[in-house]
Amino acid sequence: MQLPSELLARLAPTAADPRPVLLAVAGPTAVGKTALTVSLAQQLGTEIISADSRQFFREMSIGTAKPTAEEMQGVPHHFVDSHSIAQDYSAGRFAAEAEARLAELFERHAVVIATGGSGLYLQALTDGLDELPAVPPAVREQLHQELATLGLPALVAELAATDPVAHGRLDLQNHQRVLRALEITRGTGRPFSSYHQGPAAVAAKAAARPFRVEKVALTREREELYQRIDQRVLQMLELGLVAEVETLLPFREHNALQTVGYQEIFGYLDGTYDYAEAVRLLQRNTRHYAKRQLTWLRRDPNYVWVVVN
Repeated sequence: MQLPSELLARLAPTAADPRPVLLAVAGPTAVGKTALTVSLAQQLGTEIISADSRQFFREMSIGTAKPTAEEMQGVPHHFVDSHSIAQDYSAGRFAAEAEARLAELFERHAVVIATGGSGLYLQALTDGLDELPAVPPAVREQLHQELATLGLPALVAELAATDPVAHGRLDLQNHQRVLRALEITRGTGRPFSSYHQGPAAVAAKAAARPFRVEKVALTREREELYQRIDQRVLQMLELGLVAEVETLLPFREHNALQTVGYQEIFGYLDGTYDYAEAVRLLQRNTRHYAKRQLTWLRRDPNYVWVVVN
């Protein structure tokens, strides 16, 4: 599996822009990002930065489809097993640390690859994050209380009424994103989406950076992708996903565990449903997650799409 030759040609520095290149390779879960980026890193003689919001954590391996040593094939992967689940970590902190690591890597590589399925974390590295104002902690505490008492649908409905732009842009099943948008809207009196940096701001940041970014998004035929997802879920279970989740019960309120692959097993361990239903939910929710990942990526016109086969 390789990128088309015309895309590879874009990775070479030019007289007009001699900066080193950060190649961002995105795509939905199970599309084949690891296999392609490892092969490409070997071809280019370079290293990989992981921009997956859960693979940072040493305690989370099976449910995150963390690449094994065999899959890495000797290619250095930065920000894999770099933190503990007990530590707070954010997209902003990751971007700052990853940029510092890139400065080191670009001293010996003309191209470095960044890859991951977490759109926000990859975007934080390639484009930077919106500059958001501080909000009183009481606003956040109130929203968490409402989430517990009213449920996520009520908060999603409020977001639709107060900020339809953010409602159309965000992953509405990700309660963290919904709460953050409402926190800014309530706390500042301005819609969360009004703080979104426009194309001009993104372009200005890109021009000022010491490296150039090229973006590639991988996809597959839908039925093939869904079959790969279903098979990956079964493989995770065979590898011991349930046992891994049991060890993480003390951290179940951590943001990284409020995600597909862990929430379904928590429900099974709580006795909410049986094992067969847990498997069904895992497969269904992972397929839905992949669809949301693709929707997120299609918002960015700078991605070059490559159909993997």
